[in-house]
Amino acid sequence: MASKSNPKVENMKSFYRQRKSTSIGGTSQKKKSHSAAHPKATAAFFGSGVISHGSLDLKVLRFVVVVLAYCVLLIRQANSHTESGEWSCESESEIRVQAEFGPGLITLDGHADDWKDIDGFEFSLLPALDPDAENEYKGGKMTVKALHDGRDAFFMVQVDGDYAYSKGDNNKCPSVALMFQIGRDATYHSMGGCKEGVDSCTNKTCKGHEVDIMHFSIGNAIPGRLYGGNPIDNSNGNGGDRFGHLVDLYAWNPHCRYLDGIGSSANDSSAQNDWKGAWWHSSLNVHSGFVEEDSPYSSDAQKGTFYFEFSRPLRTMDRLQQDVQFTIGGSSKMSVAFWYPVDKKPWRGSGHYSISCDWVPLDISSRSSLLTTARPSSSVNAASVFALLLSVISLCASVFIGYWVVKPKTFQFTPMENL
Repeated sequence: MASKSNPKVENMKSFYRQRKSTSIGGTSQKKKSHSAAHPKATAAFFGSGVISHGSLDLKVLRFVVVVLAYCVLLIRQANSHTESGEWSCESESEIRVQAEFGPGLITLDGHADDWKDIDGFEFSLLPALDPDAENEYKGGKMTVKALHDGRDAFFMVQVDGDYAYSKGDNNKCPSVALMFQIGRDATYHSMGGCKEGVDSCTNKTCKGHEVDIMHFSIGNAIPGRLYGGNPIDNSNGNGGDRFGHLVDLYAWNPHCRYLDGIGSSANDSSAQNDWKGAWWHSSLNVHSGFVEEDSPYSSDAQKGTFYFEFSRPLRTMDRLQQDVQFTIGGSSKMSVAFWYPVDKKPWRGSGHYSISCDWVPLDISSRSSLLTTARPSSSVNAASVFALLLSVISLCASVFIGYWVVKPKTFQFTPMENL
């Protein structure tokens, strides 16, 4: 069957044949061949009817601008963790997070009451990819506290912010992540800093660039309830959490990021999620416990503070170089990231805030200033008891001596005839 000619398409072909000799560089040629390969799409874009060359030039120019803008947007999304220009960072060297030794002090429930006597460090939150003070998180500051009991490490992350919660939509709820250096060459910048791409990053090509990540997205998490490692997901041998999305990950760079036990080439069933955690907000006034039917748990935009509380063993069973290992008396490197739906807009993965533009030292203390400050009080109590005991003994001795002094003295009577 003979095909019916389309005068609109023929007009476009004639136009591009005339422009072929005037194209400059490879871009115009590419645009021309792309349009010629899709004549119907081109005709639909320009509309119907006969179009003059001058009007068509303007239309083509607009089309090229739109295409270029779209390509730039795609490139930005594809390189969401890649900054333009050379990365520079001026971090404050005196910043340190101190994990004191304090056994039996913390209940993992998201509440901050048991942290009130524990010192923390307050941070300004700046965009991770562009740490400019002008773009600082407007909700307030972040305070990071740490503690250990000789077996587990505990973390409390407090962030000022209006209450925001959208059930089932993690990107419309606040989210927090902790990142720790594992490999010696792992950098804070670029999440480990391995130069390999997603198709070539492996535990061999990126050896030494490993970082450990805990990420908690609360869209399906009930406040005050415990999430993280659970028997169901751990039985699958990975760091997932199907209930509350408190997941255990490792990474070599932003594009090579996996759940523990899952790799770019093969999986390992020996991994598990070693983290547990809970969240809370100061506007929540029910302390007896929420259930899912209580969502959204509080009124939107309530002023207050978010609390994120986590724990993990100091040492784990990891044999894949996917978990950081804490040592009492030693130091590790960490960072904290925060996502928030500013103006109720869903956050993007690369649109997070960070406490610093470089690693922050985390010291695991071998002794506790908490116990040290408690000793003088104990000594005072012991001294008081000892003084009271001496007072009682002195009183008894005084009574005895007084009685001995004042008691009547009697002498035995001897009749004269017996002398």
